[in-house]
Amino acid sequence: MATQCVTKVELSISCNNLIDKDVGSKSDPLCVLLQRVGDDKWIEVDRTERVKNCQDPEFSKKLRLDYHFEKVQKLKLGVYDIDNKSVDLGDDDFLGGFECTLGQIVSSRKITRPLELKKGKPAGKGTITITAEEIKDNRAIVLEMEAKGLDKKDLFGKSDPFLEFFKKGDDGKWQLVHRTEVVKNNLNPSWKKFQVSLHTFCNGDLNKPIKVHCSDYDSDGSHDLIGIFETNVSDLLKADHGSPVEFDCIHPEKQKKKKSYKNSGVVSVKSCKINMEYSFLDYVMGGCQINFTVGIDFTGSNGDPRSPDSLHYMSPDGLNQYLSAIWSVGLVVQDYDTDKLFPAFGFGAQVPPDFQVSHEFALNFNPSSPYCQGVQGIVEAYRAALPQVRLYGPTNFSPIINHVAGIAASAAQDPNASQYFVLLIITDGEITDLDQTRQAIVNCSKLPMSIIIIGVGEADFKAMEFLDGDGGVLKSLTGEPVARDIVQFVPFREFISAPKEALAQTVLAEVPTQLVSYFKMRKLSPVNPPAATK
Repeated sequence: MATQCVTKVELSISCNNLIDKDVGSKSDPLCVLLQRVGDDKWIEVDRTERVKNCQDPEFSKKLRLDYHFEKVQKLKLGVYDIDNKSVDLGDDDFLGGFECTLGQIVSSRKITRPLELKKGKPAGKGTITITAEEIKDNRAIVLEMEAKGLDKKDLFGKSDPFLEFFKKGDDGKWQLVHRTEVVKNNLNPSWKKFQVSLHTFCNGDLNKPIKVHCSDYDSDGSHDLIGIFETNVSDLLKADHGSPVEFDCIHPEKQKKKKSYKNSGVVSVKSCKINMEYSFLDYVMGGCQINFTVGIDFTGSNGDPRSPDSLHYMSPDGLNQYLSAIWSVGLVVQDYDTDKLFPAFGFGAQVPPDFQVSHEFALNFNPSSPYCQGVQGIVEAYRAALPQVRLYGPTNFSPIINHVAGIAASAAQDPNASQYFVLLIITDGEITDLDQTRQAIVNCSKLPMSIIIIGVGEADFKAMEFLDGDGGVLKSLTGEPVARDIVQFVPFREFISAPKEALAQTVLAEVPTQLVSYFKMRKLSPVNPPAATK
């Protein structure tokens, strides 16, 4: 499922000790934000105002851009001394620039870096400070509703009532924002408590008109209206202080016909409060580290690495599908991990010195420290390990899943939102221990972790699709369902002719929702929550 509307981020920029280009006065700086599109095209996204005569400017205009976790968004900030009216910067003095990714900025929330005139050439003592903030209203309304004495609409039996809430759009039209469940055969129903983002419910405006319809459900879709009332969130919130808020449910036709008509029942607000709903960026900017682990399939079904038709065969450019998958996903995830030390494992091979079969051996053959430095380190360890191991079998996923689960479980002992784990398994898809893997995934769904499986080669990936659970909820052999959806599977072959970013975008798109769902399930706020919504 796609994540809800695009996340927008606002960058605040300040600089210190800018070099002086103006004779007799200080520079008049302005900062421009460029984003890379394609392989080497930069386009301007936004720019600040110009600050006159200032070497330590704090720009008041914020730079806005869309944020996507699943992409590497390369940015370039350039500071220019503006001495004329033209928008073009070609005729203005360059005071220094800085290149990074948006992921690096949001994972630190605030960074200060030296400005450079060109790569490796510092712009004097000039520095730039960038602070990121997500633009959003992270409040949600939590409502619990009940009704008394509703009109009976069904010939046989009582009504089957449900409520629908509408907000008034700017065009005056009513838009549906929430529909409750149906309570069967009951004229005094209580509906389940529900939560809706305040933005969805009333655009964050507590006085925006809200209209509520109470109707009797009919399975053929011809629901009968019981009655209507209008209100707003300010009124609903009065229920917070223990006094129930009640509304006469009015049927307009009945009201017209009958002078003595009072109502078609009373709907009341049992409770109403406003909660904070945290987003993925709240957790990341609030100090959550995303730990990335890789597991690589070294089973015999991949084919002999020396033979060109093997999935482990290195093409002359030093790549194969395994390496392409590691690069693609690793380059995105590494921005969210401060130490950039990634544990990397292989499974299904006979490993030196005694060539016993192992289902979780460190790629660097150092079990006490299986860490590789950055994505480059994983790639180097893989290239070095390949000629030293003998591809074998069977293909067991559960040992490596349980290994990462053990680390995630000890991190989860800490009652704070500081660690989340992403395990990338790259495989040719012939899994042997399906039942143990199902159980391992069900266990992991209660832990701070997500599993990404990339299938290489041409196999039938039915078992992998089953683990993904998109066709229904994944259950263990004993029938226990996953607590939340944590597995994302994609076949590499669908991306062979796609742009190189496409693979990471597809496999990582669900991670933000999965991370939020875990901390929400544990009722954990970010370590450093954002200041109250402005």
